[in-house]
Amino acid sequence: MNETLLHVDRMQKFFRIKRGFPNPVTMIVRAVDQVSFDVKLGEAFGLVGESGCGKTTVGRCILRLVKPDSGRITLNGEEISHVDRTRMRRLRQRMQIIFQDPYSSLNPRRTVGQALSEPIKVHRIAPRSEIKDRVIALLQEVGLSAESMDKFPHEFSGGQRQRIGIARALVFEPELIIADEPVSALDVSIQSQILILLSKLQRKHNLSFLFISHDLSVVRYFCQRVAVMYLGRIVEQGSVDQIFDDPRHPYTHLLREASPIPDPGVRKPALKLEGEVASAAKPPSGCYFHPRCPHCMDICRIEYPEWTVLGEERGAACHLLSGTAIKGFTPD
Repeated sequence: MNETLLHVDRMQKFFRIKRGFPNPVTMIVRAVDQVSFDVKLGEAFGLVGESGCGKTTVGRCILRLVKPDSGRITLNGEEISHVDRTRMRRLRQRMQIIFQDPYSSLNPRRTVGQALSEPIKVHRIAPRSEIKDRVIALLQEVGLSAESMDKFPHEFSGGQRQRIGIARALVFEPELIIADEPVSALDVSIQSQILILLSKLQRKHNLSFLFISHDLSVVRYFCQRVAVMYLGRIVEQGSVDQIFDDPRHPYTHLLREASPIPDPGVRKPALKLEGEVASAAKPPSGCYFHPRCPHCMDICRIEYPEWTVLGEERGAACHLLSGTAIKGFTPD
């Protein structure tokens, strides 16, 4: 297996918010709770789950845009969890992010050329005489023309703006790119073009991706391994084929079955996720998924399940898997 580039070990991030009027009560939101995973060199690792499960907070904690409360984050063997601001500024050149909304991530008052040349100047990546050529090369690499330099963000389509965002992430020639729902704001036809571009760049530059998404079909196309999150915790992890062809956690199974298939000739069972995701400020007792689980047992309401190892780099947290792992699930 490839060498590990990023290692996240038992990372936690809780937010304290005040609710109520006129006497506000402080509540603790358990956004990320004991999350652990690895991303290998040259690998696309998917982080999947419904909105509000903590996926984006994981990415922001890794980049230290949000400071984690506890846990260890290691990049190429170097622990970066508690490094100072000066060191973190240099480390961010090795870790870049592609945002969900390409328009909001670009300054509307700056041309594309200015947006891409600024980090090159600030970090002194190239001599001033070479900056223009460097920017043109970046634009061409993501499928845009040199004339794009002089245009403003509003003059581009959504897909083109996301290409600009990708070009900006490539400025530093990073090792790791955190792609936070990079195609969810785009039309389906444009999504495929952006995913093809990302795959091409991954192979060309041997990039590693932490690919955050709620769309299972996108993750299956782009990623090699997947972790499934629910209410701040990882409930299952494994290869793409294992997760999609043989899910072991009830949530993974229901999430897969609830996702649409882009083929009108394929009939799926009438199965859907019932209920809403519970509040991270007041998670259920025991297993967080038990109020929505069709296989809920008494112990599920009392005790959170331990992580069950199901093979090399494969596991899940479910009481049904205690002892002998079962083969898939049959809806009730």
